[in-house]
Amino acid sequence: METAGKTGLFGAAGAAGQSIAAALSAAGRQYRVIGRGRKALQTSFGSDPNAEIVTWNPDDPASVKAAAAGLHTAVYLVGVPYDQFATHPPLMQKTLDGLIAAGVQRLILIGTVYPYGRAQTMPVTESHPREPHTFKGKMRLAQENLVLDAHGHHGLETLVLRLPDFYGPGIERSFLHGVFEGAARGTRAQMIGPIDVPHEFVFMPDVGPVVETLTRTPPAYGRVLHLAGAGTITQREVAEKAYALAGRAPKLMVAGKPTLRVMGLFNPVMRELVEMHYLVTDPLVLDDTALGTLIGPIRKTSYEEGIARSFEAARTAVARAA
Repeated sequence: METAGKTGLFGAAGAAGQSIAAALSAAGRQYRVIGRGRKALQTSFGSDPNAEIVTWNPDDPASVKAAAAGLHTAVYLVGVPYDQFATHPPLMQKTLDGLIAAGVQRLILIGTVYPYGRAQTMPVTESHPREPHTFKGKMRLAQENLVLDAHGHHGLETLVLRLPDFYGPGIERSFLHGVFEGAARGTRAQMIGPIDVPHEFVFMPDVGPVVETLTRTPPAYGRVLHLAGAGTITQREVAEKAYALAGRAPKLMVAGKPTLRVMGLFNPVMRELVEMHYLVTDPLVLDDTALGTLIGPIRKTSYEEGIARSFEAARTAVARAA
């Protein structure tokens, strides 16, 4: 392990950015949060003396270079609307150009399982073929290839860290958020089924410490690594545990693929979910042995604890709103 220079989080306002920022701050490290709007960054990070807030326009090369100035490591977390995945590769290329122009030495892309396509072996290791059959998978693959191909050029080292679906306290863009909200409110939870298939979820607060470690682990670069969840669980089990914490019987409304198709006629995001529905029917489970070998034991929050913490956050939010 080495003493790392300053890390910048591009697209910091989301769940992963907040987890990584918390880990950097806990390690006493100065870091930079970068986003399109100052207000969201100020809300999330304004009270942390270790955080430097910078805004950028990812479509402007000069803005990317300015946002990256003085950074040793960049962590790329930039999301795009679910129906605009074609923008992933060009955004990545512009960011790479700006990072290189600014002299950044390392880049970590927080990636997804989409580039693998359907699982051909289980669990899935980093050597699994990348053969996406969906448009979103192809766009994520193109994005990843830009990052991996940039390794070793212009003084830049790169790494792709792949995560499964995630959940955690207050994380609205999680498959499971509706369950915690429904349990806290005593209302029906909207879920995407089937809900009895074992699925893998990573507890988002566990991600930050891993990324913080990787920013100062030179052998990690020039490759893909996986961070897996704490085993598998079914969505129904999550719902049963969450509603039990509320002292209630689960009330669930489960939408399968046909329902998503109908909803997609009116809602573009629902329409896009149809393409990725295979990950609900045939979930892909990651093997992160390589990561553990590299950095040592990985702290993983149990589903029991993660569900309890997520439910408590939902209950607090409901009480505050009331």
